[in-house]
Amino acid sequence: MEKFKKIKTIVTPLDQVNVDTDQIVPKQFLKLIQKSGFGKYLFFNWRYDENENQKKDFILNDKKYQNSKILVTGENFGCGSSREHAVWALQDYGFSVIIAPSFADIFFSNCFKNGILPIKLEEKNVEKLKHESGELEVDLENQILKTNSEQISFDIDSHKKKILLEGLDDISQTLQFEDKISEFEKQSKIPSVL
Repeated sequence: MEKFKKIKTIVTPLDQVNVDTDQIVPKQFLKLIQKSGFGKYLFFNWRYDENENQKKDFILNDKKYQNSKILVTGENFGCGSSREHAVWALQDYGFSVIIAPSFADIFFSNCFKNGILPIKLEEKNVEKLKHESGELEVDLENQILKTNSEQISFDIDSHKKKILLEGLDDISQTLQFEDKISEFEKQSKIPSVL
């Protein structure tokens, strides 16, 4: 997992609440066995019509937001089934930060495990950011969002902040204790009865 660095980009405003994981990446695309390649299926049923032509009125199809790395959306984002593919699709598409008033618990946890920063903010601040015309800077180290006109602080669990800043997935977190694990294994060997 890559270390999380400061991000400065325009935001993509997705004015939806209760976006479930089947809307984020529909079930028919869950056949891939690797984490990459899911970005093209992100919000597939919203992005494309029945002939797989882009819908002109969907926000991700607006070229203005093509390089945005920040998704700002409504409450209860990532609800529904616990598929990790939803996070993979968001990340593969290019999003590094998701800002919402609330997230489904498993989705929220999956974001940290895959290097995406989910930020919970009060509804009034989320609404302000959805209408932000300039770039937004996300400074995880100092837990601040900077617009052209203001700064908004956000809370984050210190352990989750550390794993993002250091780029530690579950395996690399475990490997930090490799020496202790090896020592424990040596001391815990049961003599062979053969």
